[in-house]
Amino acid sequence: MASEQTVHMNGGQGDTSYARNSSLQNAEQNRMRPLIEEAIADLLSASASMPRSMVVADLGCSSGPNALALVSIAVDAIRGQCFRSRQPPLEVCVFLNDLPDNDFNMVMKSLVAFQQGHRSVVTGVIPGSFYGRLFTTGSLHLACSANSLHWLSEAPEELRRNKIPAYDIDEHVRRGRRRVVIGAYARQFRKDFKLFLELRAKELVAGGRLVVSLAGRRSEEPAAEFTHAWESVVLILSEMASKGVINKSKV
Repeated sequence: MASEQTVHMNGGQGDTSYARNSSLQNAEQNRMRPLIEEAIADLLSASASMPRSMVVADLGCSSGPNALALVSIAVDAIRGQCFRSRQPPLEVCVFLNDLPDNDFNMVMKSLVAFQQGHRSVVTGVIPGSFYGRLFTTGSLHLACSANSLHWLSEAPEELRRNKIPAYDIDEHVRRGRRRVVIGAYARQFRKDFKLFLELRAKELVAGGRLVVSLAGRRSEEPAAEFTHAWESVVLILSEMASKGVINKSKV
């Protein structure tokens, strides 16, 4: 979703689409609700006077019903704050961002329906990697991102140079390289996350808010649930390679 490569969620609304297979991601978005509501409350209470408009963005929106989940929470929170303060509704500009190969046709249809129910909201899409500049300086009030920042800008260069895969199908080799691979990806994540924060710092208004959520773990040892998932994928890909369905060198 945020890699420069053409990696994206399955579009459309078929059985294998992201739209029909993203309930876990939606649950994580719902857990972000109090954080977004708190961010909006802090933003509006910190202002000497109520702003006339606000700009909200979801970075790595994907497609399907989840694409509008975070910005919907933000818009509702802004409306609620205005109502409690007895202020007229603010004009809100909502931007959805993802890579160019994302299913923006489906996103645009969702935005049209969303805008019909929110007359004071202007919407738009911003295709591009969030590891690059997306907005003008000091233009964003709130930026959100859920389930996206684990997508790196690229595979670690040191692993690509030495042709070391992230997950080797040979278990003995994989265990021997584990610390090397984990270390390389950890360094790449730190580099990318630092860049992400630096870019958003330029794009946010003074006092703007950034709310992000991403998966992580406390230990370097892979959690059992993640290990089982990877092993299942490897078994399937290995069988496909043995039958000539895919190139073995790409497994």
